[in-house]
Amino acid sequence: MISYLTPPPRTSRRDFLRRTGMGFGSIGLASVLGQAGALGSGAPAIGSHFAPRAKRVVHFFMNGGPSQVDTFDPKPILTKYDGKPLPAENLRTERKTGAAFGSPFKFSRYGQSGLEISELFAKTAAHADDIAVIRSMVAQAPNHEPSLMLMNCGDSLQARPSVGSWVLYGLGSENNNLPGFISMCPGGYPIKDTENWQSAFLPGAYQGTYVDSKHTRLEQLIENIRSPHATAGVQQRQLNLLRRLDGEYQQRAGADPRFEARLESFDLAFRMQTEATDAFDIMREPEPIREMYGSHVQGRQTLIARRLLERGVRFVQLWHGGSQPWDNHDSIEANHRRLAAEVDQPIAALIADLKQRGMFEDTLIIWGGEFGRTPSVELNENGKSKMGRDHNHYGFSVCLAGGGIKGGTAYGATDDFGFRAVENPTTVHDLHATMLHCLGFDHTKLTYRHAGRDFRLTDVSGEPIQAILT
Repeated sequence: MISYLTPPPRTSRRDFLRRTGMGFGSIGLASVLGQAGALGSGAPAIGSHFAPRAKRVVHFFMNGGPSQVDTFDPKPILTKYDGKPLPAENLRTERKTGAAFGSPFKFSRYGQSGLEISELFAKTAAHADDIAVIRSMVAQAPNHEPSLMLMNCGDSLQARPSVGSWVLYGLGSENNNLPGFISMCPGGYPIKDTENWQSAFLPGAYQGTYVDSKHTRLEQLIENIRSPHATAGVQQRQLNLLRRLDGEYQQRAGADPRFEARLESFDLAFRMQTEATDAFDIMREPEPIREMYGSHVQGRQTLIARRLLERGVRFVQLWHGGSQPWDNHDSIEANHRRLAAEVDQPIAALIADLKQRGMFEDTLIIWGGEFGRTPSVELNENGKSKMGRDHNHYGFSVCLAGGGIKGGTAYGATDDFGFRAVENPTTVHDLHATMLHCLGFDHTKLTYRHAGRDFRLTDVSGEPIQAILT
């Protein structure tokens, strides 16, 4: 039996709720304790620097690197050169590549803007006038690990807070009963694991919460969502007893912020059980809405994302698989067609759904991967074509829509073959600065003091892309 005559022993944030009968498990624990002040700083939201256009973010992360020349960057000259050698400057790749590989997919113009989009995203293209495509993105390396860290955390080498953590640090959460930053990745962690949604040197309150969205049963989606030992009524009586004992302890020991935060975490964890049960249960949605998103994992997790955003979660990241499904070094026609079919419907459904709920104008939507792919075909060790494409960080595409974004816009350009950014090269820091601008932040002023210097998501560079902002 725990004695309340001496201060309680120190315990890790993760262990605390995991060991309690009423606990919500490790899910969202950092958010619970951080908001209650148990993290030392318990820092409140900084608050935006100017009126934001967006209040929340949903990030579709195409893990592995989708091909820009097969999705949002049409290259008719590449098709004309199909099977022929490319100029030497277009052959600097990580692995051995061969001749030009024209896209097997048809591009068409959509909307009043005439934005050109591949047939792979025909459903998303119905919203072309809401979408801005950056066709001149550049990264720093052709490898997954550093490029994932750069896109998600703003640095390819050092441990830095993730984009979602910075957003939560700046804006805070609108719902104290749910984590403010949730990352859904079906089938397990991606490369670099939880570093992709880490809070690093920011307080743990801003850490992303991982959910394996391949599951359909709520108890599998969220660990310890329900106590196997006690009903809600029993848990409530336990809480009442704890409050009485806590009051007696505090009269003797005086105020202790850490202890008070732990007590508050019990109440928050109890409330989270009810709130999360509702938020993650898509069966509460009308059947037409569920059908609009689709019954596969990408459709389900996108619908969950909308329900989370509705309930005040600030940042939701939706990974397309944990094992780099878009890393198509071979058979790109079949693989990209299958993968795009899994996300095209949910993306289009989310845009339409947000519009009908009056949420599109203040929700920022992002689509993209860690880099792009080569315009040339990849070869195997025997010099034979694999009918796929290699990594390419010299020029690729990212799409944005929603709050603060000027739709029907194509910004920047790669060369005639889609290999290298030649017009308005755009760094990941520029992309992050643009995202923060939509959320009401001057990216140079959203900083956190650590190890003697003021850090920011964009390090020491980056500018918002004014041409795609409203």
